[in-house]
Amino acid sequence: MGVRSLLLPWTLVALLATVCSAESAWHGHTTAGSTKVSRFTPYYVPPGAKSYDSSSPLLHYTGDWSESFSSKYVQKSARVSKTSGAGVSFTYTGTGVEWFGSLGPKRGIAQVYLDGKLAERVDMFNNVSMSQQRIFWSLDLPQGKHTLKIVNTGEKSSESKGTVMDVDALVVTQGPPPPEALTQQNMAVSYSEMPSYPPLLDMSSKFIPEDEWTLIQNGSTGVHAMQLVIISDTHALIVDKVEHNPLTVSGHPAWAALYNLRTHALKPLPMQSNSFCAGGTFLSNGTLVNVGGNPVVEDHTAAADFGDVDGLQAIRIFEPCEAANVDDCWIYENHSRIRMASPRWYNTVLRISDGSAMIIGGSLKGGWINNQTTNNPTIEYFPPKNIAGSDGLPVHLPFLVDTLFSNLFPIAFSLPDGTVFMAANRDAMIYDWKTNTERRLPRIPNGVRVTYPMTGTGLLLPLSPENDYTPEILLCGGSTIDDTKPGYEISSQDPASSQCSRIVLTDAGIAAGWQVEQMPQARTMPDAVLLPTGDVLIVNGAGSGISGYGNVVDQVGASNADNPVLTPVLYDPNGPVGQRFSSAGMPSSDIPRLYHSVATLTPNGDIMIAGSNPNLDRSEVKYGTEYRVEWLGPSYLKKERPQILGGVPKLLGFGKAAQLKIRLPSTTAQGASIKVALMDLGYVTHAVHANSRLVYLEHSLSSDSSMLTITAPPNGNIYPPGPGFIYVVVDGVPSTGARLLIGDGQSPPVDQQALENMLEQTSVDQYEKSKGKSGEDDSE
Repeated sequence: MGVRSLLLPWTLVALLATVCSAESAWHGHTTAGSTKVSRFTPYYVPPGAKSYDSSSPLLHYTGDWSESFSSKYVQKSARVSKTSGAGVSFTYTGTGVEWFGSLGPKRGIAQVYLDGKLAERVDMFNNVSMSQQRIFWSLDLPQGKHTLKIVNTGEKSSESKGTVMDVDALVVTQGPPPPEALTQQNMAVSYSEMPSYPPLLDMSSKFIPEDEWTLIQNGSTGVHAMQLVIISDTHALIVDKVEHNPLTVSGHPAWAALYNLRTHALKPLPMQSNSFCAGGTFLSNGTLVNVGGNPVVEDHTAAADFGDVDGLQAIRIFEPCEAANVDDCWIYENHSRIRMASPRWYNTVLRISDGSAMIIGGSLKGGWINNQTTNNPTIEYFPPKNIAGSDGLPVHLPFLVDTLFSNLFPIAFSLPDGTVFMAANRDAMIYDWKTNTERRLPRIPNGVRVTYPMTGTGLLLPLSPENDYTPEILLCGGSTIDDTKPGYEISSQDPASSQCSRIVLTDAGIAAGWQVEQMPQARTMPDAVLLPTGDVLIVNGAGSGISGYGNVVDQVGASNADNPVLTPVLYDPNGPVGQRFSSAGMPSSDIPRLYHSVATLTPNGDIMIAGSNPNLDRSEVKYGTEYRVEWLGPSYLKKERPQILGGVPKLLGFGKAAQLKIRLPSTTAQGASIKVALMDLGYVTHAVHANSRLVYLEHSLSSDSSMLTITAPPNGNIYPPGPGFIYVVVDGVPSTGARLLIGDGQSPPVDQQALENMLEQTSVDQYEKSKGKSGEDDSE
C-alpha cells in the first residue's frame, strides 16, 4: 500500500484545486524581455539558436501549399497544405532542429526525414486547436550540415476530419564549439602555483587494452536532467525545473520524464508544481517522493505563465512502477494533504532506518548563497514524526545555523547504527534523530567547503560484514572560496579543490580525524558513483568557479564555472595511499558537464551521464542546456560476466536468506573472489548522491557453483528498508543488477496525530504571495 493511500482519500478534485497566485514569483535574475507576459506557447528560441519563419527563402516547398495569415502564428503567417506528397525541405548547419506548427481536429499525418532517413511519423490530430506547438525535434545531431524534410502523407487518424498540416517556424540549434581541455594555460592559477603532492595518477605499464573503458553518446533526455533516479530494471526518472524543454505534455513543456534505459524512448510526465532544485528518496514500500522546489514560474524565467504552482512545500508521490510498460505511471500531488510544514529549496532527502524520509535544510525561497534571512535550519520528516516534542513540525538543527553560508544540499548518509552523518560547508557531524542530538566531527581540512554553492560530492564507502559494517565517509572536490564574499568578488576562474577527505566513524577514527588525498584534477560539482566492485567513479564537474549561474564575474554565458573536467577518474578505496586514483583507459568526453549535471550506475552496470544547464532557461550558448546522454562503460563490460538466472525474491526480509540460481564465467577458477553487492543507486542531483549505498552480503556457494545463498542485512540500520539492486561480483566483474525490496515491504510508520497537527498548523503553499520581494543576491 502506498503512502498516498495511507494519508488521504483518493481524489482528483484536490489535485486540480490549487490555484496559482496572480503575483509573479521571484526566480533569480531576469533577462531582457523576460518580464513581459505573453500568451504561452511551446514556441521558444533559446539564446544561441536561430528561428526561420515559414516565409524564409531558405525553406523550399514542393506540391500544393497556401499561406495563412493570423496573429496566432509566429510572425503572423504560416504555410499550410492538405495535399498528399506536399513537402518542405530545409538545409542548415547545427546540432539540432525543431518544427513548430499547429495541432487540431482537422490535422493529418506527416513524415519527417533527417538527412534522407525517416526520423518520425507525426500525427498532428488534437481535439482542441493549438498553435505554435512543437511538432518535431531532434537535438542530438553531430555538428555539421543537415537536411530536414517534411512530407504530408495525405493520411489521418480515424478521429481526424482532415489531412491539414502547416509549417509555422523552424528553430535551429547551432551548437557551441567543443570546449578546450583543462590546461595550465587556461587556469587562472597554474598548477605550478599549487602545493606539490605525490604522483597520484597511475598511468603505468599495467594498463592493457582489455582495461579500456568506453564512452558512447546515445539518446536524448527531452527534459533537462537536473535530477536522476533509477526506478526499475528498464527506466530512469528525470526531473527538471520549469523551463522550455523540447519534450511536451498537455500543450506545454514537460519538466519530468521517464527514460527507457534499453530503447531510449521517453514518456513525459505531467507535474503540478515547480520541482526546481528538489530532492528525493524511495520509502520503505518502494514509493518515491520528490520533495521541495521553487515558487511559481511566471514572467521571470520566460515571458509566459507555464501553469505551474508553488513547489516550495511540495511532496510529489511516484508509486512503484516496475513494469517495462510505463503507460500507467505518473506523479501525484495534493498539497492540501501531502506537503511539508516549511518551504525548502536545495534540500537533501534521506531514507532513514525506519524507511521514512528525513528532509534536511534548504532555503526558504529563491536565492544563491544562503544567509540568515533565507536559511531553513531545520529537518522534518515524511510521514511527519513527533521528535523532540515537534508533533509533526520542523525540528531546529543548530548545525545548519553554524554552517552558513555555504550549506545548501547538505551531504547526508544513514549510518549502520541508525544515526545520520551530515556535512555542510567545512563542517560535519553525526546526528541522532531519535534523541535530536548532535555530535560534531573534526572540521574538513584546509578550508575546503563541500556544499552548495562551493559544491563537492560525498559517499558512504562500501559496508561489509567482514569489518562489522564500519562506516567510512569520502568527500571530494569543492572550493576554498570564502563563502562570505559577494558574487562580484568571485570569479569563474577561481580554482576548485582537488582534495578528497576520508574519515572512519568510530571513536578511534574520529580521534584520528580526516585523512587527506588529492585527485589528479581539481573539481567542483563532481559526481561520485559507487560501482559494484567497490571502486568509486568520479566524473563531471569544473576545474574552476562555483555552482549556480548569473552571479560571479567572468561568467561563461551565464555559468559561474569554467574549465570543464572531461576525463573521469577511478578511485580504489582499498589501494595504497598515493596510488588510489587512475584515469588509465578512461575516455574523454567532448560534452561539458557543469552545473545541473548528473551520473548514476544503471542495472546493466554502466554509468548514465546526462544534464548540464547553468542557465536561467534553456540556452544554446557556450555551456548551454544539454539533452544528450552518454554511457560510460567500465572495462568489465567487455569480459564474460556472471549471470543471475533466477531466484531473486521481490521481497527479502532482514536477516532472511534467498537462493539465487547463477552462472559463473567459464574462466572462474577455484577460490575465485565472489562478492554480492546490495546497492541503492541513489537519488542524484547537484552532485548529491543521496541514499547511495553498497552493502556486501553474507553468502555461500553450492558445491556445483550453480546456487548462491545470500543473507539480507540484519536490520534497517545497515540498509534502510526499501528498494535495491543485487549484483554478483566475480573477480571484479559484476553481473547485471536484479531489483528487489529489502525489509517487510510495508509503508513507513505514520503518526496520525503528528500528521494532523502539521496540517492544522500550516497552510497550503503559504509562501506563494511573498515571492518576488527579496532583496537578496539576484540569482540562483
